[in-house]
Order: sequence, then C-alpha cells, then structure tokens
Amino acid sequence: MAKKLFVKGNEALARAAIRAGCRFYFGYPITPQNDIPEYLSAELPKVGGTFIQAESEIASINMLLGAAAVGARAMTSSSSPGISLKQEGISYMASCELPGVIVNVCRTGPGLGGIAASQGDYFQATRGGGHGDYRVIALGPNSAQEMYDLTILAFHLADKYRTPVVILADSVLGQMQESLDVTKEYQMDALPEKDWVLDGCKGRAPRLLKSLYLDGEASIEHNWKLYRKYQLWKEKEVRFERVETEDAELLIGAYGSVARISKTSIRWARQKGLKVGLLRPITLFPFPEAEFGRLAEKVRQILVLEQNTGQMVEDVRLAVNGRVPVEFMGKPTGLVMEPEEILAKIESCFQDGASEARPTSI
Repeated sequence: MAKKLFVKGNEALARAAIRAGCRFYFGYPITPQNDIPEYLSAELPKVGGTFIQAESEIASINMLLGAAAVGARAMTSSSSPGISLKQEGISYMASCELPGVIVNVCRTGPGLGGIAASQGDYFQATRGGGHGDYRVIALGPNSAQEMYDLTILAFHLADKYRTPVVILADSVLGQMQESLDVTKEYQMDALPEKDWVLDGCKGRAPRLLKSLYLDGEASIEHNWKLYRKYQLWKEKEVRFERVETEDAELLIGAYGSVARISKTSIRWARQKGLKVGLLRPITLFPFPEAEFGRLAEKVRQILVLEQNTGQMVEDVRLAVNGRVPVEFMGKPTGLVMEPEEILAKIESCFQDGASEARPTSI
C-alpha cells in the first residue's frame, strides 16, 4: 500500500534528496526555499550526512564542487538572487564535469524582487547561467510529487552525465502542501563507475579535474566534447507531458505551476467546445523542440503562458520555426496567474483565429 504524506513541495524535495543518497548539503538561507535547509539540517545527520550552512551562496556552491570532486552525492539550494551568486561555481562544475544538484525555488526579480511566484529564471536555468559556452540539465516540476520524483531523477542524471542538474521550481510549488507518495519505485539505468574521483592516487596514476585550458587546441576539443554531451541529452533525455493534444486546434505551452493552473482553464474551454491542448516541458533543457514542431503541424495556433515577460516563448518560436502563429501571455508581477484569465485569453485566441502573433501582458 502506498504511503501518503501531506507536505510542502520544499519538504518533498528534501525528503527525495535523502532517499536519492544525498549525504552533503551546503546552503544559505533565503525565502521561499528555507524549508529545504530547515528539513535537511534536522534529518541529514540522522543518516550519516553532513549539513553545512555556509557563510554565503558563493561558499556553498564551491563546497558542492568539492564534495562532487571526491564522488559524493551533494546538493545546494537557494532562490533567485542566491542562485545568481552561485553561477561562477556552476560554470566551473560544468567544465570539470562534476555532478551535483542545484535547486532554485524561484522568486520575483530583477534584483531582490520579492518572495512571490515567478518564472523569471528560465533563461538563467536553460542557458547555463554563468560564463562560458555550456549548458546544464534543467527540470521543471509542477507538483509536490514531481518535486520528489524529479529530485530522484536529478541525482541520477547528474551522475550519468557528470553534470550539474538544476531543478527550477517556484514559491507556489515550494510552499504548497499536497499529498505525496514516498513509496514509488524508480527504474533507472545503470550508472558508470566514478573512475575520475579525487580519492588519493596511491597505487594508480594521478587524476586531474580542471577548467583551465591555456592550450588553444585543448580548449577547442574540451568545448566540443561538452557540446557532444549536450546533443546526447537532446536525443536521450527529453521529457514532457501532453494533455488533450490529439484534436487540439489551440496548443498551450507552459511549464511548472502555470502549466498546472492552465489544466483547469483547458477543462473549462473544452466544456465550451473549444479544442485546446497542453504541451508541458518537464525538461526545460533539453527542450522538447521536436514535439512542439510536430504539434505545430496539427494546430492553428500556440499560446505560451509564463509567469514572466516572455522567456520560454523564445524556445517555442524557435521550435515552431514560423509554421504556426505563437501568442504570448505573461504575468511578471508575482501575482499568480488565474485560470479565469487564461480562459479569457483562450477564448480571445479562438475569436481572433490564427492572427499575427503579438505579446499580451496581463
């Protein structure tokens, strides 16, 4: 029998980290993700783990780098401006090919912004975020259950590909309480041996993890090696959810909490005879561009919904490549997008037909 708990999304994520074998956590407090370090500070030592509240976000990401370098499963978490401070370390980890999980429970910005819901960090998560020509795997949960499930997956993918993995949530998902099944079984493929860890070289050749390449040819080859890995993700690791797409005339593209809210609007629209479907990216990078392209051949229009001024919409337009008009509806203020507002926009799209795409802000 499944064991159900009633917990916040942040706690669900923290519980999953322990189950996934995370034994080192390094962080610094910031709202709205503080439930994660609060839970881990109490529970991680009980399983032989180490919890450290570092002196800063910069220190915590470099502690994550160090733990990863010796082969440990480790994690850090923060919210938007804190994640910005971690970007140099994430870039170093990507170049050194070090696995680690970085959680961003996104808040509004720019700057300090506020503690309300936002999806303003999509560009940061999907474009690498730091300096250099690199990417990380970025996962976008939409429930407490997915905060749990995708955390399990994040640690697996980090070790499988020797890469940082970002979980991009928001304050709605982090603070919302709902039912969680912690007895689920997960089928994962076998992981490669960690034959690169720095664990002392007595009796074997020394190993080296580095991000500095002063030789031009070596630098070029290293960057192409990383690029090939990112292309492999696009072939093997794209994940998405489809809802009512079989006969849809209007396709909604949305992720995270906004995609979840939009399901109510889609149900209402269907009751009115409007054929609307949803394509929800679960991997924000690698992005499900092929699936957006496939559905663009079937629908009359795509409506992208985001809790920002328009970020994922750029990836949708690239994937669609002009085959169908793409509308945008954004709400960057920190107030949650309401299903009634989405329904009104859906109705407007059907009234206007497949018109010239134009940004719409509410």
